[in-house]
Amino acid sequence: MKEYHVEIIDKNEKNVTQILDSFFWEKANCLTDFTSPWNNDPVLKIEFRALWDLDYLYFNFQVFDSEVYIDRKDNSTDSICNSDRVELFFRKDEKLSPYYCLEMDVDARILDFEAYPNWNFDYNWKWPEKQLEIQSVKEQNSFTVVGRISIASLEELDLIHDNIVEIGVYRAKFSKAEDGNYEPTWISWINPNTAEPNFHIASSFGKFVLMK
Repeated sequence: MKEYHVEIIDKNEKNVTQILDSFFWEKANCLTDFTSPWNNDPVLKIEFRALWDLDYLYFNFQVFDSEVYIDRKDNSTDSICNSDRVELFFRKDEKLSPYYCLEMDVDARILDFEAYPNWNFDYNWKWPEKQLEIQSVKEQNSFTVVGRISIASLEELDLIHDNIVEIGVYRAKFSKAEDGNYEPTWISWINPNTAEPNFHIASSFGKFVLMK
């Protein structure tokens, strides 16, 4: 299983409210090996970073894309699902029973839900209250989504074991097709080796190692 090392920071050494500032991420390892195994088109550059302290896991997606599609008809599940977004999935173990999904778009909308195998999703479930915050910014040629998740909520959901959190890191890119509709390209940190696009499978997860 692929690993990503999450460096630890002193929560007192920086102002953690400034997680959109580049200096906050100086110690973070940069993950760039994203692929779309089901599509022959080149994947636009994505940089992912994470850090942690004793209170929070911090994450940062920077997606280099000048044509971002957002469905703003409302804030429904369908609207977020039909928009360019980034995603983090968390699992207790490879049984995926359950696992937890965070899908986040450029407007800082969050689709959080509990999931079980075979595409069994509970959209009424929400991440523990006040334990998840995100911010976003869109620039001419990129967008950034940053956030922090409390360590307490990860522990409450039984997602940290021996300083390891098993996480999937993904992106959905929507492009206009010839018929005028927008169609997704599915991009993943890990190739799950499936014939059809599928993030909701044990083989799409890797290990985040919380370093000390």
